[in-house]
Amino acid sequence: MPRPDPCRAVIFDLDGVLTDTAHLHFLAWRALAESLGLPFDEAFNERLKGVDRMGSLALILAQDPARRWTETERLALATRKNAHYQRLLGGLGPGDLLPGAAEALTTCRAAGKRIALASVSHNAPTVLQRLGITDHFDHVVDARTLHRSKPDPEIFLRAAAALGVPPAECIGVEDAQAGIDAIKAAGMYAVGLGRAGALRGADEVLATLRGFEPSEGAHLAPAHSPSGPGMRKVAPA
Repeated sequence: MPRPDPCRAVIFDLDGVLTDTAHLHFLAWRALAESLGLPFDEAFNERLKGVDRMGSLALILAQDPARRWTETERLALATRKNAHYQRLLGGLGPGDLLPGAAEALTTCRAAGKRIALASVSHNAPTVLQRLGITDHFDHVVDARTLHRSKPDPEIFLRAAAALGVPPAECIGVEDAQAGIDAIKAAGMYAVGLGRAGALRGADEVLATLRGFEPSEGAHLAPAHSPSGPGMRKVAPA
């Protein structure tokens, strides 16, 4: 799929794209799981990428199918995890932006593109504020109003609608498979960040946002990418 021409908007995920609080989520989820006597490691944590809080909790609790949790108990556990995560966020600042993130936002704005955030994190506004990039965004989707999490396209469609831009004229940027699937289901061009082999269906896969521009071919630092349906073959980084 070619890049949209014209491209009028870029919609970014947050965690793993603009910053990386994944380790903080890992620590908070692991502490909760261990307090419940449930296993939790880095491999299991990978399954939670792109999944919202209650969905992540459901995956963790499913490891003990014999125990039944009430909705009240589940909400209490999710609140406990989030309180721990918010305490860990206390040290986050502009220095925690990932390579190329600030430049990508500035480039998109200078090119006259509309910019939105499509993160399932309820803490996204707080994270943006701590990173010092809130003013770069024309719209931040309120995750609390979503009915369906990624890989459903709802969050990307909501972002495009709020920006007043047709999905076909948007680029979505994600680092998780669920996010890539959501972007494609929304009818948008999907840019993946990270390991190409782990991002099936992405139209383009980059190692970082360094050199990213919302125009055809204007990017640097490509990741290794296998050729095949839905994947652009790029040179090694």
